[in-house]
Amino acid sequence: MNEEFTKYEVARIIGARALQLAMGAPILLKLDKEELEKLNYDVIKIAEKEFQAGVLPITVRRPLPKKREEKLVAEKEETEEEEKKKIELEERETQEIAEEGEIMELAKPEDETEEETTESEEEGIEI
Repeated sequence: MNEEFTKYEVARIIGARALQLAMGAPILLKLDKEELEKLNYDVIKIAEKEFQAGVLPITVRRPLPKKREEKLVAEKEETEEEEKKKIELEERETQEIAEEGEIMELAKPEDETEEETTESEEEGIEI
C-alpha cells in the first residue's frame, strides 16, 4: 500500500491519523496491552501500524490544477472553432471557384478577340 503514495502523502496520512488517535478516536487494529506497551502508547507508531495494515479509511485526492483543466477545455473550444472556420473557408473557396468559373466562361470570348486584334496588329507591322 505504501507504493501508491508519495512520502509526503504517507507523512500527511500518518500525521492526520495520529491526531485523531490523540483526540480519542478508537484504534482500528486489535492490539493487546502488551503490544500497546511495546509501542509505548505512541499515537504516531500506532498510526504507522494501522497504515501498514491498510485499515485506514483515509484517501488521497490528486485533482488537476484549475489552469490545466481550463486549458483543456479551452483547447476543445478552439478546435471546434477552428473546424467551423475551416468549413466556412472551404465553402467560400468553393463559391469563389464557382464564381471564377462563370467569370472565365464569360471572359474567354473577350480574351480571344483581344488576341485576334494583337495578331492583326502584329501582321500589320510585318507587312
